[in-house]
Amino acid sequence: MGRAAPSCTAEAEWPHRLPLAVLGLIAALGLLLGTADCQLQTPCRIQKCTTDFVSLTSHLNFALDGFDLEFCKALRAYAACTYRNSKVCHGNLVYHSAVLGISDLMSQRNCSKDGPTSSTNLEVTHDPCNYSGHTGAREHRGEEQTSPPTYLFCGLFGDPHLRTFKDHFQTCKVEGAWPLIDNNYLSVQATNVPVVPGSSATATNKITIIFKSYRDCTDQKVYQAVTDDLPAAFVDGTTSGSNGNTKSLRIVEKVGGKYVEMHARYIGTTVYIRQLGHYLTLAIRMPQELAMAYEESQDLQLCVNGCPSSERIDDSGHLPLSVMGQLLPQAGATHSWSVYTLETATTKCHEKILVKDIYFYSCVFDLLTTGDVNFTAAAHSALKDVEALHPRKEHWHIFPSNESGGGVGKGSKFFVSPGLVCLILTAFL
Repeated sequence: MGRAAPSCTAEAEWPHRLPLAVLGLIAALGLLLGTADCQLQTPCRIQKCTTDFVSLTSHLNFALDGFDLEFCKALRAYAACTYRNSKVCHGNLVYHSAVLGISDLMSQRNCSKDGPTSSTNLEVTHDPCNYSGHTGAREHRGEEQTSPPTYLFCGLFGDPHLRTFKDHFQTCKVEGAWPLIDNNYLSVQATNVPVVPGSSATATNKITIIFKSYRDCTDQKVYQAVTDDLPAAFVDGTTSGSNGNTKSLRIVEKVGGKYVEMHARYIGTTVYIRQLGHYLTLAIRMPQELAMAYEESQDLQLCVNGCPSSERIDDSGHLPLSVMGQLLPQAGATHSWSVYTLETATTKCHEKILVKDIYFYSCVFDLLTTGDVNFTAAAHSALKDVEALHPRKEHWHIFPSNESGGGVGKGSKFFVSPGLVCLILTAFL
C-alpha cells in the first residue's frame, strides 16, 4: 500500500475576549500555514489575506475609542479578500479556518457585513510621512480626497529660462535673489548674477531650499548650493530628515559636486539641482495642492506666477533670436560677446537637442547672448529633467508659435525683425 497521507487537523476556540480571539486566529492560521505538507500548490492567496488583516489590526489599541470601528473595517476587508479567493481556495484548510474565524469575530464585535473596509495599502494607510493622493492628502488637508494627486513641474536654467507650474515658458533678467516657491511646506530661492559684464543677461549661481518642519517627518532642513559648491548634505551636515529618517527626506548625490537630488517623501516632492559650467539649474516636481498652499502675502513666487513683466526678456514667450554675434558691438576687451552667429549656434544646439522646441531655441538664444557652450548642456539637461519629472508626457515639449512675428513655430525657420533687433539691443546693452 502507498504511504498514508499526513493527518491535517486544527481546532481553535474563539474566546469571547477579543485580544485572545485575535491571538487564537493568528496562532491557528500560523500553525496551518507552517505545515507545508497540508498545502496544495494552488494559486490560493489566503496567506496574503491573513497577513494584510494582521497588519491592519496589530497597531490597534483595544482600550481606545474607535477600536471597534477600525477592527470591523479590517474584518470586512479580510472577509472580502477570502470571498475573492473562494473558488481557488475551496479545498484549502487554512481558508476554511479563516472563514469560520472571521464569522465568529464579527459576531463577537457586532460587526455588520456591509460597511466601509480598511485599505490594504498599508504603506499609505499607516505612514503619515508618505504623501499620497488619498491618506497622505487627507493628513495634510484634514479632509477626504478620493482622486489621485495632480503634480506640477517647475524648472529654471540658462540665461535664465523659467518654466512655471502652469507650463508657461519665460526668459527673465531677475538679477539678485528671487523666490521661486514659498508655500507652507517648502521655500526655494534662486540668486542670479550677470553673465556678461555690462549686460542685463543673468544666470543662477546660488540656490537655497528650505524644507519646513512637519510633524515627526522632518525638522526644518536648509540646503544651499553655490557655484563650485554643490554639497550632498544640508547646511547642518545631515543628509536626511529628523532622527535620520531617510524615508521621509533624503539627499542623493548622483554626480559628485555636479548633480544632487532631494526626495521629500512626506510632501511628495522631488528636486534636481545641477551645475553645468559656472551656473546652476533647478527642476522640481510637487503636488498641486501643496504647491498652492500659501498665504496671500506669499504671492511673489516665480514658479507660480512667473516673472514680473518688468523683468521679462521674451515677448509673450517669443525669444528674440537675432544674429547677436554680428550685431552686438565689441565694446572693448572687458566685454566677452558671443562669437556665435545664428547659423553656428543653431548647428551647435542641434548636436544635443534634436527636437526644435523651446529648449532648443533657448539654447540658441543663450549661445548668441553669452558665447558660453555650457549653456548648450544646460538646456539639454533641463529637457531631460522635464522628461524625468513632468507628470504629463504630452506637455514635455513646448513649441513657440510665430503668430506675432517674434517666435518660431515647429518646423519653421528663424524670423528676425527690426523690432526684435531693437529689443535685444535694449535688453542687453
